[in-house]
Amino acid sequence: MNKLIVSLLLTLGITGVAHAAGDATAGQAKAAVCGACHGPDGNSPAPNFPKLAGQGERYLTKQMHDIKDGKRTVLEMTGLLTNLSDQDLADIAAYFASQKGSVGAADPKLVEKGQALFQGGKLAEDQPIGGMPACKACHIPDGGGLAAAGFPHLSGQHAQYTAKQLKDFREKVRYIDGDAGNKMMGDIAAKLSDKDIDAVSSYIQGLH
Repeated sequence: MNKLIVSLLLTLGITGVAHAAGDATAGQAKAAVCGACHGPDGNSPAPNFPKLAGQGERYLTKQMHDIKDGKRTVLEMTGLLTNLSDQDLADIAAYFASQKGSVGAADPKLVEKGQALFQGGKLAEDQPIGGMPACKACHIPDGGGLAAAGFPHLSGQHAQYTAKQLKDFREKVRYIDGDAGNKMMGDIAAKLSDKDIDAVSSYIQGLH
């Protein structure tokens, strides 16, 4: 694990916001409205809406708070979280985290390139070091993520959704000032071409 990742883990450990413990049973009923886009069990059938099933509880809770607080803009979720309490958000996160995620299929033509990027990273084009670290450093080789650190579960995620998020990170559309994890993803995505993004997103969709 490189120095960048270690530094980020220390930062998250020091500055991470503590949230209420979630109750998955209570969260099932509260998550009913989420099912319209994300599926009743969090396995979204639509490629532009993320799968939430099996996602890390800490990550889900943070994203919902960021959206509710206006730090992250998701037009489709405008106003949906406004009247939910911290406990409601924690319960919803716990429910989706407890569900089993489904796995898709990668485009065979993109597997080799996508695997190389995810598992091995990418060297800078003009220097032997300083390129993109391997995705597996934070998201682990099978894409399961590091739930306790807030690094999201990626395996099986829709390629279309993943590609959009990477492009949004790259263009700073998805950007939160002072957020260490957000900054790191922006720095990483800046090193990826559209073809790189398509390949690694497809690979993630079939990863398990």
